[in-house]
Order: sequence, then structure tokens, then C-alpha cells
Amino acid sequence: MGQFAAGFKKWMVIAAGLAMLLVVLLVSQFLIFEKDEGYQATAFAMGSYVQQTLYGTDAEEVSSDAAHAVTELEQLISWRVDGSDIAALNQAAGEEAVQLDVRTMDVLSRALSVAQATNGAYDPTVLPVSSLWNFDTDEPMLPDQVDLLDSLENVGYGFLTMNEAAQTASLAHQGNGVDLGGIGKGAACDAAVEVYRASDVDAAIVAVGGSIGLYGSKPDGSDWLVAVRDPNGTQNDSLGVLALQDGFVSTSGSYEKTFTVDGQTYHHLLDPNTGYPAQSDLVSVTVVCENGALSDALATACFVLGLEDSLPVLRAFDAEALFIDQENRITIAGDLSFELRSSSYTVSRQEL
Repeated sequence: MGQFAAGFKKWMVIAAGLAMLLVVLLVSQFLIFEKDEGYQATAFAMGSYVQQTLYGTDAEEVSSDAAHAVTELEQLISWRVDGSDIAALNQAAGEEAVQLDVRTMDVLSRALSVAQATNGAYDPTVLPVSSLWNFDTDEPMLPDQVDLLDSLENVGYGFLTMNEAAQTASLAHQGNGVDLGGIGKGAACDAAVEVYRASDVDAAIVAVGGSIGLYGSKPDGSDWLVAVRDPNGTQNDSLGVLALQDGFVSTSGSYEKTFTVDGQTYHHLLDPNTGYPAQSDLVSVTVVCENGALSDALATACFVLGLEDSLPVLRAFDAEALFIDQENRITIAGDLSFELRSSSYTVSRQEL
């Protein structure tokens, strides 16, 4: 398991009180259009900015508590953090079951449920392959084909066993490994929203990378407006706006974390069945549901599956989605309220 023992930078607080939430969120895959500033704070965890805007009592203290909850979760579920639950699980692969924190069990259980429902289109045991690509570093690389094929033999959600009663998990063989990168940022939004629910704040937004959590009602009672990034533009460009009352939103897109070798561009959304970037005709999938971890994992799974095969999965998890394909066609699966603001795209709807 030595190939998985990489160091990881601990989170640090960047600043509190950025000028406007719109400015803050330009670094994420979404834009939030807001007139009311609220209390804003930014930290860094899980390799991403943790951006918050809160309205109501004790907003500054609550934002600090929420950032701390995200950091605590990272210390539990990141395979890169020495001593984390997932690092311990990976190190014990093929040997014994490992006792896990209840928060780790919850994320791992949701990851496994999505893996089972999608026949491994999303698979938390992808670490033997994902670690070869190094997409989460400054130096991603094209793996040796022989190494990739060998590592694929250790990928499969069937290798992961969970015992909810004993609060333990185990991996069947030495060489198996869990990577929760495809669910972690959504889970981080869950952790922050749980803090909001236990506090006196009236409403709040948290964004971690490509995932967003919405809590409570805006001061004026109107919908939260979440604009989805234009895959053909810069990270500051949006193509339309989702209007939402609450819930969680996650996007997976092939325009993030890419590198090019010999004229071929590779993106980070790996198909666990092949070990290579997924070859669906999609460039972006945005999933909306009532749980952040699920929205994150489902966005990845749906990107790998493609539109048609994603529909029964969305129904199973009571989720909705917005798909963008390579022909600039937007398909809305479900009853999402979406306003197109770009003439470069067409929109159609698909019932769930």
C-alpha cells in the first residue's frame, strides 16, 4: 500500500468577509447570484476553497464551527491524511476489519450504495487506479498501460465489506484501496449544513469545490439562484441559472483537472471499468438532491453512465439532473427550474 502513502497539505483559513459572494464563488463550478451579502467566510480544505455565506444570529461563530466540521471530516475520510480512517482501512486491506468513526461510516455507506446501484460507474475502491493518474496533484501523468491493467484487478466495490452494527469496514485483498474523492466535497457540504441546522442562523450557503449546500430561506424569501458553469467558457462563465429552495447541488465536468499528452486530452472522471477517463458523450452533469454526498457521487456516476443509463439511477435516489453533451444540448431530467442564458445551447426535458 506504499503507493497510497502520499502527504497531504492541512487546511488553512484564507480569509473571512470577502467582498461579495459572487466574487468568492467564481473559483467554483457554480456561481451564486445574491444581492444580500450576509456574513461571508472562506477557508481551505479537501483541496478546495470552503466558501460560506450565512444570515442570522452568531453567523461568524457558526461559520467557524462549520469550517471546523469540514476539516474534521477531511481528517477522517482522506486517504492522503496519515492516521485517517480511510488510510487505516487501506493499510489493513486483506488483513482485518477496521473500526471507523460514525461520520466515515456514513460517507462510505453512501458511496457503496451508489456503487451498487450503478454497477460500479462510481466506485469508492478506485484508488489503485486513481493514484496512478495523480490528478489531485500538480503533476498528473499518463499511467503505464501494464501498471493500469494490473491495478484494475484490485478495483471493485465487491472487495469492500461494511458491518454497520460493529461500525467496521474491511477490504478483501492487499492492494485494494478506497478513494472518496468523488464524494468528499458533497459530504463536506453535508457536514457544514448539519452545523447550520444545530445553530440559530436563518439561512446559509456553503460551496466546496463543485458542490453546494443550501440551508434555510433567503432573507427576502426568494429562491437561491445557482448558475451552472459554461463548459465552453472560462470558470467565470455561466450558461443558465437553477432556482432552488434548498438541497444540495454537485457538478462533474470533463473540463476540470485535465492534461494533454501527444495531442490527447485526459480528464479526471475515470471509468472504474476501464481505468481511463470516461468516454460518454457528456461534458458536464449537475445533480440536485437532498444529500450532498449523494449529489457528488451521483454526478460522477451519471457522467460515466451517460444520459439514458442515468435515468433509472436518478429515480432510485429521488434526484434530478442537468446534462450537457458535446453537441451543446442541455437535457433536464426532472422538474428542475432552469433558465437558459446562452444562445449557444438548446434545452429539452426528460421525465423521471
